Amino acid sequence: MIEPRSLAHSTPRHVRDLVREGQWVGLTTGLALGHVQANLAILPGSLAEDFKRFCLSNPKPMPLLDVTAPGDPVPRRVAPDADLRTDLPKYRVYVQGRFDHETGDIRDIWRPDMVGFLLGCSFSTEARLLKAGIRLRNIELGQNEPVFRTGLACVPSRYFHGPLVVSMRPIESDKVQLATQISEEYPLAHGGPVHVGDPKMIGIRDLTHPEWGDPIDLFPNEVAMFWACGVTPQAAIQECQPEIAITHAPGHMFVTDLTDEEIRGVVELIKS
Repeated sequence: MIEPRSLAHSTPRHVRDLVREGQWVGLTTGLALGHVQANLAILPGSLAEDFKRFCLSNPKPMPLLDVTAPGDPVPRRVAPDADLRTDLPKYRVYVQGRFDHETGDIRDIWRPDMVGFLLGCSFSTEARLLKAGIRLRNIELGQNEPVFRTGLACVPSRYFHGPLVVSMRPIESDKVQLATQISEEYPLAHGGPVHVGDPKMIGIRDLTHPEWGDPIDLFPNEVAMFWACGVTPQAAIQECQPEIAITHAPGHMFVTDLTDEEIRGVVELIKS
């Protein structure tokens, strides 16, 4: 059995090879630290341009890192030796907007019109946060951070709309400002938090029951910090009900070849 800590400083290609071979099927948090991880959304080509507009209109939850050509599973900008059909530990398949099943390989349902979108992920800032002495208990516990729908709406496109989805990390109160400053340096990894403190202010009623991920209790010396999350497209897919859509399973990301330093301070990779 491979220990997550043994992959903390692995190369992205090594992690992807293990995933492709079925040797790693777990969460990718804490793997290949210092490299950009990405959320995934795959849609039919007929919806691709509108979904791209949806992403560009909502760069905080959906910062675009790469968009594949129709039918091409290779993300040539961020990992030209990879295959989006096999290189994520777990995928979610939606049919008519409803969750259908999870799988570790989507080659059997891949279509020649499918377009893949890779979106920045807050996992990419975790190495910097840890290096700065900020405790991340989701990594300590080996679990995914809790993820919630909010009462805040995304800017709609012609077809896509839905709520902003956020991830929550408990941060020690004396480290909140530092965590904010560090994450703001990475707009392509969701940037700074969208909210700090009372979850009810953004429409979250109960921190113990996340819609995705695993609950984490707040310690008395901690504050809830909420970052925009790349699960936002999954909420939009459920709202808009395309005939088929494929996403990453929460916490099971695509590890790119990009380093955190390469995206530090970069606002956008794809403009139109």
